[in-house]
Amino acid sequence: MRRAADAPASERSHDTTQTFGHDADLSFVPFGADLNEAELEAIDALPSRVALLIVRSGPTTGARYLLDTDVTTVGRHPEADIFFDDVTVSRRHAEITRSGTSFEIVDQRSLNGSYVNGERVDRSVLANGAEVRIGKFRLNFFVSPVDLPPADN
Repeated sequence: MRRAADAPASERSHDTTQTFGHDADLSFVPFGADLNEAELEAIDALPSRVALLIVRSGPTTGARYLLDTDVTTVGRHPEADIFFDDVTVSRRHAEITRSGTSFEIVDQRSLNGSYVNGERVDRSVLANGAEVRIGKFRLNFFVSPVDLPPADN
């Protein structure tokens, strides 16, 4: 049995981000409006200038992240505001910035990229209900109902 230190450099374990195997991993099939009662109540309770990310697929399905600061960091680094412990996520993957009632995702030159509604983006304004993909995590973004434009009658 060899110790890791005795293995050739190419075989030693190190902290890297793994890429997706093929394009099929990045297919975009939007989720339906199948939010549960607790999720709907959480969205309805959001105050102005606050948004919510709900993990829809990935190792932490169902987790909710409140976006209530001007900058929220997302990544595999333990100090990230939204910590995704998965090799498909870069240590400093993306930031979500808030300006007034508007939110924008800004990719931080991650290896696997950041996606909004199936499109790879360097930066993108997030619309209510948008799907965000960070590594193998798929999330939906929701703004406070207070900040939504009034519905046309």
